[in-house]
Amino acid sequence: MADANECIAPRIGLPHLAVVAWPEPSDLDEQDERAGLHWKTRALVDWAAGRSFAWVDDEITDTDRAWVSAHHRGHALLHRVDPRQGLTDADYTTLTEWLQRTLPPHGPT
Repeated sequence: MADANECIAPRIGLPHLAVVAWPEPSDLDEQDERAGLHWKTRALVDWAAGRSFAWVDDEITDTDRAWVSAHHRGHALLHRVDPRQGLTDADYTTLTEWLQRTLPPHGPT
């Protein structure tokens, strides 16, 4: 959550970034889990509210990608990271290329 702004962002030169407030567990979460949907997926799509977003996680599945594709009208990158390696140069390349394709020429609006 907000720890990334305090611990990671200053080390890699990122500005203070918005943080998603995760909702309390609900019956819908249990239904999603049975369907193979990650508990964060709905909350991220709701938070994005049609805006472009990138989600980097070690638990993203094809089910999450399909759900986001069907329920989110903006651009979205769901990028799975190998938990044994953490973020690698290849991951940063993927994120950079996605941003270059997605953002307007003069940055976010």
